[in-house]
Amino acid sequence: MRVVVTGARGKVGRAAVAALMRAGHDVLAVDVTPPVFERLEEGEPRYTQAHLTDPGDAYSVVRNAEAVVHAAALPEPTRNPPHTVFENNLMALFNMQEAAVRFGVRRFVNLSSETVPGFFFPERPFLPDYVPVDEGHPIKPQDPYALAKHFGEQLMDSVTRRSDMSCITIRPSWVQHEGNYERNLGPQVRDESVLSPNLWSYIDVYDLADSIVLAVESELPGHEVFYIASPDNVGNRPLADLVSRYYGDAIEVRDLPREDSSGISITKAELLLGYTPKRTWSDYLDNEGRIKPGVKGLFLPEGE
Repeated sequence: MRVVVTGARGKVGRAAVAALMRAGHDVLAVDVTPPVFERLEEGEPRYTQAHLTDPGDAYSVVRNAEAVVHAAALPEPTRNPPHTVFENNLMALFNMQEAAVRFGVRRFVNLSSETVPGFFFPERPFLPDYVPVDEGHPIKPQDPYALAKHFGEQLMDSVTRRSDMSCITIRPSWVQHEGNYERNLGPQVRDESVLSPNLWSYIDVYDLADSIVLAVESELPGHEVFYIASPDNVGNRPLADLVSRYYGDAIEVRDLPREDSSGISITKAELLLGYTPKRTWSDYLDNEGRIKPGVKGLFLPEGE
């Protein structure tokens, strides 16, 4: 299919573009980064710079597309003013959706966030009610990033009510790749007491990209929301023990699919989307949380 990928030069978009092209799709990569006037290298996608908070830019890039993958966003709420995060993330999605409806796009894949329930950037203390967190968990966001993502999911619902387009929302866990595994997860591998709001969860960017391909190619009707995470936790420690040790009885531990389970459930994605993750943190890091020799990929400078 002809697929538009927004945020194509970010960590999620970059991996998604590569995976979609390997799967045989015709990809138009879109981002705010200025283009260069150079001949395309072999295997390089077509690229267009666009500011998606401008409706005209959104309409321009969606024209002739059969599917849209919307990964463009300010990635968290603490490095921009709150109103900027909220306006950018919500209006960019609205403009892309509106253009997709008007041009008759068949499939829209929206990259939301694991933060939607509200437990990642709260101003007042907030913990999930239970683990593994699934799509049925109550949603009570406090910050402008999670709130915009939540409203974005409601926009996806509205699209299916007013058009024949089918939609999938993906809520990725904390995205890791060969260039940031050691920085982000290394401390947790070495010391279980280094906590993160998503309860030792993560997702490998290449597994996430595979799930995006599945979403683009899916025939699921309506709008479905899926958490995408790795099935294991950082350090592969017993999750029930970790939760009890660091959170007491503040978080309910429900049935776990494995002893070293992630704090995020991927059961729905496995059943309905056919999602089968293939990678784990230990493919990249040793038991001391250091990058293993010979690790290569999209996110390391040439020569490393």
